[in-house]
Amino acid sequence: MEDGRKNNKGVKGRAGRPSKSDEQKLIEKLSPIMPKAYKALEDALETGQSWAVKMAMEYYHGKPKEKKEVENSGEINISIVRRTIKK
Repeated sequence: MEDGRKNNKGVKGRAGRPSKSDEQKLIEKLSPIMPKAYKALEDALETGQSWAVKMAMEYYHGKPKEKKEVENSGEINISIVRRTIKK
């Protein structure tokens, strides 16, 4: 929601998603070494490395949803402000 300030959209040149061309350049740079990466993961899985098993399961089956339990042992203060709008 814009409030009229000049810089509401972030800093030019540093904010937001990388361009498709930058992503494509990265993919092209990494493509030659991907067979080595797959082999390293395969070797780690064969030796039972826990990080490799976890990563493979999360990518294959999807990461399980995290549950966060919140406990409150104190008081909660809520202030309610009423505004009357005259027509």
